[in-house]
Amino acid sequence: MLILVIKRRKIFFMKLDQKDLQILKHLQQDSKMTNKEISNKLKLSVTAVFERIKRLEREGVISKYVALVSPDKVEKNFMVFCQIKLIQHSRSYLTKFESEVTKLTEVLECYHVSGEYDYILKVIVKDMEAYREFMVTKLTNLDHIGSTQSTFIISPVKSTTAIPL
Repeated sequence: MLILVIKRRKIFFMKLDQKDLQILKHLQQDSKMTNKEISNKLKLSVTAVFERIKRLEREGVISKYVALVSPDKVEKNFMVFCQIKLIQHSRSYLTKFESEVTKLTEVLECYHVSGEYDYILKVIVKDMEAYREFMVTKLTNLDHIGSTQSTFIISPVKSTTAIPL
């Protein structure tokens, strides 16, 4: 598999072999898996696994490691997809909105999309009252929002962070 890598405005392709892909699969399942555990599964030396992981990090294939927190354990289990339509599609309006929305801690993800709406936000808060407060005091105070539509999540069916390789 060839991966496009952009570094310092230079574009080059990085070749990933089956061992690299297997390492990535294991790390996506459990990023705390040790190099020794991975080496045992892949029949590689610990040093080879270490060097491959360092190369994947250096080239930006692995961008970071995170802990996935259970929302219900931290009282943030009310999830909403909020669609946003801006009043105008000029570059300055888009740039200003994107700059402001990234500062909202309740917004987990924001996507600029095609179709009837301009953006889709994934928002997580404690409950409906907290979402109302977020809408009234934060989101609708952003400049250039023409309209919003909220879709409340009843229950997740599938949620993953793993990219299929």
